[in-house]
Amino acid sequence: MLSAASPSPWIPRMRPNPAARLRVFAFPYAGGGAMVTFRGWAQALPKEVELCPVQLPGRENRLRERPIGELAPLIDELVRALGPLFDRPFAFYGHCLGALIGFELARRLRRDGRREPVRLFVSGQRAPQVGYSEEVRRVYHLSDDELIDELRRLGGVPEEVLADREFMGEMLPTLRADFGICGRYVYPPEPPLASPISVYGGAGDIKITEQTLDAWREQTTGGFSLRMFPGDHFFVHTAQVAFLESLAEDMRSTIAGLDGSPG
Repeated sequence: MLSAASPSPWIPRMRPNPAARLRVFAFPYAGGGAMVTFRGWAQALPKEVELCPVQLPGRENRLRERPIGELAPLIDELVRALGPLFDRPFAFYGHCLGALIGFELARRLRRDGRREPVRLFVSGQRAPQVGYSEEVRRVYHLSDDELIDELRRLGGVPEEVLADREFMGEMLPTLRADFGICGRYVYPPEPPLASPISVYGGAGDIKITEQTLDAWREQTTGGFSLRMFPGDHFFVHTAQVAFLESLAEDMRSTIAGLDGSPG
């Protein structure tokens, strides 16, 4: 059985933290790998947090595995793989695709009558009930060259990486599967979560507006906050210091709330 002390391909670099009071499962954006996306984050977060970067199939140490291009079977796998680690207060963080995964995983746990996350931390993703435009839905049908151009337009991927045809050839199936999850997603209405939601966005994001971020407040009966940062869709990298300071502050507030203190 998976435990904080046992290795898992789903959490390749989990470092057990005996002082932790909150376990945070972090889901990367489309095509992102856990070890690169969340490098250095643990040192910027409160010492009471045990960060668990989640590695999805088809990237980094799981590059040879077939990526999962449908949300429902991915959630099934995550419930099985991460379930044993839901034995203490936990939260979900996700950027873009990762936010959608965290949201639907939280709702799945509620339907199953299991322990739910004490908070959702969401960045770079519109509220799920807002829906995706046809432009977003068509992305996973693009040709390889068109998909690379779309990544170039979104920003966040260095030009030298996009120009590496061999590397991109390995990554495109994963990117296409990840975009397919968003492109095929249909929001199933359910009551709002009890978990508070903290949302973060980039002021220059061409796809995710402040209005669509603010709509996340409809998905919780708990607390809600929205913070905007300079930068585009990948502000979590370009404005990383300011973003992680805010994320750490919100995590400290969450931990204080575990004792019933104001948070």
